[in-house]
Amino acid sequence: MAGLATSFGSGAMTNSINEIPNAEVMFVIGSNTTEAHPVIGTKMRQALAKGAKLIVIDPRCIDLAEQADVWLRLRPGTDIALVNGIMHIILAKGWEDRKFIAERTEGFEKLKETVKKYTPEFTSQITGVPAEQLEEAARIYATAERAQIFYTLGITEHSCGTDNVLSLANLAMLTGHMGKESTGVNPLRGQNNVQGACDMGALPNVYSGYQQVSNPEVREKFEAAWGVPLDPNPGFMIPDMFDAAVNKQLRALYIMGEDPVMTDADANHVRKGLKALDFLVVQEIFLSETALLADVVLPGASFAEKTGTVTNTERRVQMVNQAIKPLGNAKPDGEIICELANRMGYPFPYASSAEVMEEIAQLTPQFAGISHQRLGTQGLQWPVPTADHPGTKFLHEGKFNRGKGLFVPCENQLPHEQPDGEYPLLLNTGRKLSHYNVFTQSSEGLIKNSPEELAELNPADAKQMGIGDGDVVKVASRRGELNTKVKVTDRVPAGMLFMTLHYAGSPTNVLTNGAYDKVTKTYEYKVCGVKVSKL
Repeated sequence: MAGLATSFGSGAMTNSINEIPNAEVMFVIGSNTTEAHPVIGTKMRQALAKGAKLIVIDPRCIDLAEQADVWLRLRPGTDIALVNGIMHIILAKGWEDRKFIAERTEGFEKLKETVKKYTPEFTSQITGVPAEQLEEAARIYATAERAQIFYTLGITEHSCGTDNVLSLANLAMLTGHMGKESTGVNPLRGQNNVQGACDMGALPNVYSGYQQVSNPEVREKFEAAWGVPLDPNPGFMIPDMFDAAVNKQLRALYIMGEDPVMTDADANHVRKGLKALDFLVVQEIFLSETALLADVVLPGASFAEKTGTVTNTERRVQMVNQAIKPLGNAKPDGEIICELANRMGYPFPYASSAEVMEEIAQLTPQFAGISHQRLGTQGLQWPVPTADHPGTKFLHEGKFNRGKGLFVPCENQLPHEQPDGEYPLLLNTGRKLSHYNVFTQSSEGLIKNSPEELAELNPADAKQMGIGDGDVVKVASRRGELNTKVKVTDRVPAGMLFMTLHYAGSPTNVLTNGAYDKVTKTYEYKVCGVKVSKL
């Protein structure tokens, strides 16, 4: 979110999902859309059926790569160089939108100077992508009338993730592909309701609606509403929490709906931090790996057992209505939080989630016109500034949220850790269609369909190591090791091993690197060095 917020003034999808079938060009980078976001992947296939062009940028031969007009198989961690190279070509050919740049942006001359050295030949040396493919991708994207960029965790889960996003924003503004229907930059959110959680201030530096805790006027507004003084200093981000726990600067954690032992990088360090706490509370619907370490486990309710809202990747706030009463001792999460607050001496008088939404609307400009009653069955896309506003289908029409769009030039940066003589393979991680993150392990049907990890290994590497399809191997990094079965496939290039994060039996994040982006502190899940040995 930080990159787009810097460039545009808003860190969210600029367009709607139903605009995708009318796109003329789709530029998909760092997103295995048909597996990780299958509904959106279906919309992309509808666009292809109507004649849309497809550019795919991914080191793996994902399903969309097989349908692409151009597939750029870049070296992992070279996204900035690739995008700079494409912008160099666009400027050299005169394909930039000069009117858009002059009227709606600032900082262009600095960008122009930065990309000057990223010739097709220079870019090809860094990325491994042939110069002619770079030129074809630049032509298709820049000369289209309606072009959309799509990215997800393959862009953000790098130590330079924010700069990756800034580079994509630069590309869109350079070509004027912003502020129109079926035209923009669309981050596909990595988890259900992560957009809604961030919108509501589940970040250490903002209140709801991305209102900064450091802003005195904002703070005064919330202090008046809540009747307590508020700290002007941002809190810990996730990596900071575990470091602070190990150092005894953080003594307690309350974790809700999250399993960091499985999902956070360098999982052994995470486990060490959790064990160092004086007190750990986990609120969950399953007894997760993290919950097994807790002093207290609070039984939360599933989506079917509570009423409230979620906000999806296209900024659509939607109702979730209770279908059944909570089972056993479970309670809706909001009810648990209210009861805890009341017992700790601060009254939370909310009688329903509808009352919580009323407070959100009062304190959050983007949500001022939203109520449970208005959301109905279709929801509303923020911003919804007034009670009669219909919602916003696409963003930045006429002007950016920040006024003028800001070009922020970025230089190519190497991943924090790369393969070497001791750990010669590059580990890349992601998801598969048959599972979602880590909690689908509780689904008997999904486990039957896809019961175990199958690490993808290129045939050339497998032959050199004497490994066959289905063999069990040990995978080790500088941080940990695990056992897994192998699938020998040319979907991955030589020198790469691909694994998913889904399986507790092969917990991939004991391997991944705890390095993180300098702004968002998102872990670098996509690149680290590993070695493989046959068992």
